[in-house]
Amino acid sequence: MGEAVLSEVEWTARRDAHAARARRWTDPHHERRAAGRKHPVLDFLFSYYSHRPSRLERWHPGPGVVLEGAAARDYLRWPVYRETPDGVTLDVAAFARERANTVDFARRLLTATASRPPRLGCFGLHEWAMVYRQRPEQVRHDAWPLRLGGAGTDAVVESQRVQCGHFDAFRFFTPEARPRNALQPTRETQVELEQPGCLHTTMDLFKWAYKLDPATPSELVVDCFELAVRVRGLDMRASPYDLAALGYPPVRVETAEGRAEYARQQAAFAEEAAPLRARLIGLTDVLSRELVPGR
Repeated sequence: MGEAVLSEVEWTARRDAHAARARRWTDPHHERRAAGRKHPVLDFLFSYYSHRPSRLERWHPGPGVVLEGAAARDYLRWPVYRETPDGVTLDVAAFARERANTVDFARRLLTATASRPPRLGCFGLHEWAMVYRQRPEQVRHDAWPLRLGGAGTDAVVESQRVQCGHFDAFRFFTPEARPRNALQPTRETQVELEQPGCLHTTMDLFKWAYKLDPATPSELVVDCFELAVRVRGLDMRASPYDLAALGYPPVRVETAEGRAEYARQQAAFAEEAAPLRARLIGLTDVLSRELVPGR
């Protein structure tokens, strides 16, 4: 692998720019937590996903980059970095060995997903299935009203074809909603079922980016995070909740017009996600070559 050597001036500028970009999201999150305010849209990016805000702010260069200067030795606190005559760099082989199972699964999942055309017919009904036939006090975001009320929400689930193939969404369906799903995804069928039109599959690019941290270039981690922020916005605009007061006007998927709008935005996000997925696949290829020479 060819190596790019960054001077201390160059890499510290990238590090600081990355931290400032990440703090656009982490600072408001800290402020909300300090004030005890919940955000039904944005909290998801910091609660469902396990990447701590401090780690989102931290910059790593990725494979094949050598950092010059005395400050680069700070990276030696992580055992997957090593010192060379030119500076400090990620020990790609050590990282690949340490995360072999994650690298293998991510590579298989991302590659399989990329091989499929996007399917756009789910219309975001997973969020509706998560509150189907629940009492008001059981609803996850109970501080926010259901636009159609409980009975109206249930009627939408009962009148539409629910076809969610994403296991980590399906596992939050209510027991009454699960038999209504056209698919019964499991962790074992995840590689077989995930497809690029799914909003949760697109948001999960952030998960796979940080699961491979610190090998993932941190700019790519935030690229995936910021896409996930916008996709989460559509996810909750199409949900049964009334979040207009927060600046999320509804996409009314209970109507033909709303379903068409959802599918249009879903397709646009799938197209936007494709190059990020390709970059992550490229990273897993680099790491896999350390595990299987000649791959």
